[in-house]
Formats: sequence, structure tokens, C-alpha cells
Amino acid sequence: MDSETNETNETKKTGRGKGKAIWGWVQVILIAVILSMALRYFVISPVTVFGDSMYPTLHDGEHLFINKVTGPDRFDIIVFPAPDEKDTEYIKRVIGLPGDTVEYKQDQLYINGKKYDEPYLDSEKKDLTNGYLTTLNDGAQGNPNFSLATIPACGGATKVPKGKLFVLGDNRPISKDSRYIGFIDEDKVLGKVISFGKSLQK
Repeated sequence: MDSETNETNETKKTGRGKGKAIWGWVQVILIAVILSMALRYFVISPVTVFGDSMYPTLHDGEHLFINKVTGPDRFDIIVFPAPDEKDTEYIKRVIGLPGDTVEYKQDQLYINGKKYDEPYLDSEKKDLTNGYLTTLNDGAQGNPNFSLATIPACGGATKVPKGKLFVLGDNRPISKDSRYIGFIDEDKVLGKVISFGKSLQK
């Protein structure tokens, strides 16, 4: 009898042990799911590039991740709701921050009167046969000398207003950016690109 009782008790202990183990794994999985959802919605998020406005830096169909926590700095690539198209998002490069003056003189960028190189445009500039890459209106044949004050979409502002950003696409001849849609609201930025490249394409 004692032997049978011991076996029964051991069976009960083993059953309870298995139950605890299963519940432990369920808790781990639930925590992992909650953390991944928190990361997805509050920290990082995947996005896919549609269109060629950021070519050659980014390509149509390329898969990226954006950081939703830290704010954008100059030359960061950001994602934001299109101000002129419902249910659409744009991906562009930050050129001007609040308080900046922005000016182009024959493909040379000046911010607050200081020259800035744009190495991400080198390959496109090399392929130009005539005209300039960064112009106001009409692609390569547009005006290569312009400032914020001469951009109609920017409403005559001489500096990037508080809480706003001036953005441009890397594919300057075709990009619909702040030259045509004006300043972007800084607080509406969905995130900035934290990784891109061939390993993430398509």
C-alpha cells in the first residue's frame, strides 16, 4: 500500500510540475508577444519604399526600419504622412531644421550661410549631361538658384519655422518635396530610417 501511495503522490507531483512548466512557457510567449507589439508600435516599425523619389539612396520596393523614438536630425531620412494625399506616406531627407536658412546656388547647398556637401547626390550629378540637379521647377532646366523665400510653397518664409522641417528627395528632378508641398510638421514625423541597404531590399 505504501508503495502504491508513493507512486500516486509522485504522479500528482509530476502532473503539477508539467502544468507549471507549460504555464511558465505560456507566460514567456505572452511577454514576448507584448514586447514585440510594443516595439512595433512605439519603438521601431517596418516600412516599404514605393516610388523613386529617394533613388539612388533607396529603391522602389526596398524594406526598411524606422525609429519612432528619437527626433530627426539634419540629413536623416524620415517618413511622414503626405500633406497633399490622403492615406499616403512620403519618405524624404531632412535638409532644414527649425530656425535654419536654406539656399541652393548651382547645386551647392548652403545652410545658415555655410556650405554643405551632399555626397548622396554624387552619382546623380555625375550622370547629368546638362543643367543642374537641384532646381526650383522644371527639373534640370529649372532655376538652380533659390532660397526658402523664393519657394511659393514655403509662403515667403526666410527661415524654417518653429516645429517645421524642410525636406527634399534625393532624386531631385522628380521628387515632390518641400519645394512643392512646403514645410513638414515636425510632430507628424512617423520615424527616421535606421537601416537600409542591399540586405533589406525586396
